[in-house]
Amino acid sequence: MNIQTPFPSTIRTDWTREEIAEIYERPLMDLLLEAQSVHRRHFRANAVQACQLLSIKTGGCPEDCGYCSQSAFAKSGVKAEKLMRADAVIEAARAAKAGGASRFCMGAAWRDLKDRDTDAVCEMVAGVKALGLETCMTLGMLSGEQADKLAGAGLDYYNHNLDTSPEHYAEIISTRTYDDRLETLAKVRDAGMHVCCGGIVGMGEEKSDRIGLIHALATLPAHPKSVPVNALVPVTGTVRGDAMKAGEYAEIDGIEFVRAIATCRLTMPESYVRLSAGRESMSIELQALCFMGGANSIFTGDTLLTAPNAGEDSDASMLRTLGMEAMEPALVEAS
Repeated sequence: MNIQTPFPSTIRTDWTREEIAEIYERPLMDLLLEAQSVHRRHFRANAVQACQLLSIKTGGCPEDCGYCSQSAFAKSGVKAEKLMRADAVIEAARAAKAGGASRFCMGAAWRDLKDRDTDAVCEMVAGVKALGLETCMTLGMLSGEQADKLAGAGLDYYNHNLDTSPEHYAEIISTRTYDDRLETLAKVRDAGMHVCCGGIVGMGEEKSDRIGLIHALATLPAHPKSVPVNALVPVTGTVRGDAMKAGEYAEIDGIEFVRAIATCRLTMPESYVRLSAGRESMSIELQALCFMGGANSIFTGDTLLTAPNAGEDSDASMLRTLGMEAMEPALVEAS
């Protein structure tokens, strides 16, 4: 008889790739049982945090990220727009809260935050925070002074993804280095904000790259408090999207995606593991496996920046079917 040994409760940042590979490759039922057991030590069972994401500045980004429809290099048809007004962003956040979101994320298609825009985004943060919502922003690279200003405005989380493994990174983007990303994360930590950092799977990487991404995240000086795990949405006109549609590689297998989720939960047990882009094409059964594997956050609404999303009605129906519920804002802080 196979006796399940409880997964150690120690929080570690010294994982080796070999250890992470061993976790990732465990028999699926063992992996899911361990992941759910660890999840329940740190979070309420059957509860997810509902987030909403708004593009506050769309298109025209000078980066050449191969997955992104907002890159100036992409032929996706996304046009560059100006930064939204703070009052419009705050109104969108108010609607998101009314729809059940407890976390509001704001993203701008920039390589880096410009000083001329810093006061405007800080106004957005303060206004959204005043509604009682948890706040997150992704604005590209930051200076230390900008990070301090965002923290002073009340920003809870700053998102800056590593995207993929260090070895696969050059296949995805050439206009920013892995070290650039790590430096921004250090500035976020130094400013006292929570780090939101994850990546995208299904971009033609090998299994070793998924393991390498998780290793990079789990060996940061402190685990990201928030780990978004995205499945590539293959947008026509982007390098990665066109390559998938041309048959150069296939959409990531659902079980491989679940393995990535569960491995994140086991190596970063206190982090929110966010089931992010790509969810609109996932069956309810696959999403249920992700929740079993320790995912405890979803993005609601019809759009994620410029990509389609499942929608609030669909999500509410799914959670009812699974006997799950969205966390209230007060429960988020208590988790």
